[in-house]
Amino acid sequence: QVQLVESGGGLVQAGGSLRLSCAASGGTFSSYAMGWFRQAPGKEREFVATISRSGANTYYSDSVKGRFTISRDSAKNTVYLQMSSLKPEDTAVYYCAASTRALVADPRRSDYWGQGTQVTVSS
Repeated sequence: QVQLVESGGGLVQAGGSLRLSCAASGGTFSSYAMGWFRQAPGKEREFVATISRSGANTYYSDSVKGRFTISRDSAKNTVYLQMSSLKPEDTAVYYCAASTRALVADPRRSDYWGQGTQVTVSS
């Protein structure tokens, strides 16, 4: 079993930045593609970004492309989401996901989930 623990959420003004972290344990980190998803109140969980097992490949939703960067540190078993130029519409609970697939851009294809971290962007 893989356990995922997110951190780094909080309240930030529009235009600001935050870095989310997701620490993985209980499995072989390099065996999993990692992803970030988010869910706003009353909305479905949506894809944000994903990174391959090696870190060589990344993929972003159109809504965050150019503003967010996903990365992973195998020495720390951690995946990051650097968020810049934040907008009020980025407000959501952000979830970390792990998958044995090459990438994880579909929440139905995730094998493990973290508990989520709240990000609130004020206007």
